Amino acid sequence: MKPQYPYLFCPYCGSPLERRRTHEGRERAYCPRCERWIYENPVPAVAALVYRPGQGVLLVRRGVPPKEGEWALPSGFLELDESPEEAVLRELAEETGLTGVLRGLVAVASQPSRYYGRVVVIGYEIQADGGTPRAGDDAREVAFFVEPPPLAFEAHQILLDTFLQHLQHHEDL
Repeated sequence: MKPQYPYLFCPYCGSPLERRRTHEGRERAYCPRCERWIYENPVPAVAALVYRPGQGVLLVRRGVPPKEGEWALPSGFLELDESPEEAVLRELAEETGLTGVLRGLVAVASQPSRYYGRVVVIGYEIQADGGTPRAGDDAREVAFFVEPPPLAFEAHQILLDTFLQHLQHHEDL
């Protein structure tokens, strides 16, 4: 899926872009003034998977579009100056008021996006180690679910399903 708003002008010099075929056979945006290809890559995001025995998995009710009012994992986009691991801990704190320790990578999932073309979401298991759950940043509500509702985003649902299967496998051992 192509982004809804593809680049029309060079983000470096402001010149109009051309569409050209690359040596790989792909059509890409090209700035003839900068003599540079403008890559339209997937946007990286992170999601936190926090589980408490007896309480379930932590979710946030979105307070902003897209999917406002629906449940999702605490998540957000990476900033240029941070690693995915830093980003997931930042997003957890911003959206839920909780701090945590990274336990490991759960999975990576992607989904089409009408705004970005494609979003790649990196899911991490986080052990909450401080703070009090409270809605913050772009979350309207925070809650733990033993039986989670359907999630707002396809990639979040894939990450949650993978995580819950992992938890069940460990309980069976």
